[in-house]
Amino acid sequence: MQTDKRKTDKERTKLIPQSQKAIPTGDKVLKFVKAYLDDDKAEGIVVIDLEGKTEIADYLVIATGTSQRHVGAMTDHIQRKLKTEGVKGIAVEGTPQCDWVLIDAGDVIIHLFRPEVRDFYNLEKIWTAPTAPATETLSATPA
Repeated sequence: MQTDKRKTDKERTKLIPQSQKAIPTGDKVLKFVKAYLDDDKAEGIVVIDLEGKTEIADYLVIATGTSQRHVGAMTDHIQRKLKTEGVKGIAVEGTPQCDWVLIDAGDVIIHLFRPEVRDFYNLEKIWTAPTAPATETLSATPA
């Protein structure tokens, strides 16, 4: 009896070098990030669609950790998992203090805060506020 030497898709994927795997899209990265934050017990997870607001990214994710240690652990976890998923060029700012950590995952930018720091900066308000006109007309006559 001959043994079947065909490999399953999962086995073949393991054999493909990381550099040749497909790079996840912004939507897929967003899905990963939301799942990781949920697993790590992040609080107040907010996703802001940046389409039409900026071209730096597709999505902005804001979440809160209960302490500096919690924010640091979430940062490490997200960074490791995204690398495993094939996301390249991940940049992290704000460690080791971990009051406010920014993770740039290309099409998705993640902001992780301690509660009081998030309240102070209030990024949700900045990114969801209606856009003001670029110019204002000033009255020539004094009031």
